[in-house]
Amino acid sequence: MRPLPLGRSDRSPRSPFAHACWGSSRGRGEPAAWLVTRISMAFLNRRLGLLLTQVNRAVEQRHFSITGACSAIQKLTRVRVVDNSALGNTPYHRPPKCIHVYNKTGVGKVGDKILLAIKGEKKKALIVGHRMPGPRMTPRFDSNNVVLIEDNGNPTGTRIKTPIPLILRKREGEFSKVLAIAQHLV
Repeated sequence: MRPLPLGRSDRSPRSPFAHACWGSSRGRGEPAAWLVTRISMAFLNRRLGLLLTQVNRAVEQRHFSITGACSAIQKLTRVRVVDNSALGNTPYHRPPKCIHVYNKTGVGKVGDKILLAIKGEKKKALIVGHRMPGPRMTPRFDSNNVVLIEDNGNPTGTRIKTPIPLILRKREGEFSKVLAIAQHLV
């Protein structure tokens, strides 16, 4: 006499589900292969569906950034020139873009120097405001603002049209001429 499958006695009749599960033609008491495959596929579809739903929700609610590191100003970030220099105010079909950040991290904050591609030329600039929220009690701007500077650090223009953050005063030695031509400080 062969051993009975687990959880079954001679007296208990099989349920219809048990017949489908254990219904092999040879009567060995093993689950049918098609049912195991079907159950595992249903389980995988459910798991994959839940994962896709969670990813979709996260993208819709912007819990993470889709574009990678979007912090402050990095390479290929479009910027706005806020001084009255001739190069920064003449209209051109391409906006000025950052092509290099002069610091270790490659991400520019207020007070960092960057290299711009503007009207087919390379010019150095100073970041005077960015869209990303900074440390506490520092303003967040509507655009990434820069001031064009020469190689020695002197500003190219003679006036700055937008407010400049007070944080630049802490580094006064470097940016004293930029602060001198600024009309408003915030």
